[in-house]
Amino acid sequence: MHTDARLVPGRVRLLSVQAPEDIEYLVKESEVLTGRSGRTFVIAGADRLVYRVHWQPLTESGGHAAGPVVERLGHDGEVLSRQHLQLWEFLEHSLVEAQAAGQLFTPPVRTTP
Repeated sequence: MHTDARLVPGRVRLLSVQAPEDIEYLVKESEVLTGRSGRTFVIAGADRLVYRVHWQPLTESGGHAAGPVVERLGHDGEVLSRQHLQLWEFLEHSLVEAQAAGQLFTPPVRTTP
C-alpha cells in the first residue's frame, strides 16, 4: 500500500502483524485490493521506523530472484534505502525481529485515494 509516511504516525489506526508469514500475505492482499505494489509497515518505538515491502516475482535471465524488496522510508515518504532479499535473509531482517517482539504494525488497506 502506498501510504505516505507522514500519514502513518498520527491518526491512522494500525493493525498488529501477528506472524512472520503474515507479512507476505498482507503485502499481497494490499496489492490485489489496491492495484499498487507494496505495503507500508511501521516498527513501533521512539523512532517509528517506516518501511514499504514489495513481493517480487521470479525474474528471468540475470534478474533478482523471487522474494521481498524492503524499502526504508523517510519522513516525507522518500526511499532512503532499498534491499532485494532472499527469503532466508528477510527472516533475519529487523521487520521480522520487530514482529516477534510485538512491535510491527501496518495501516489497514484503503482502496480509495
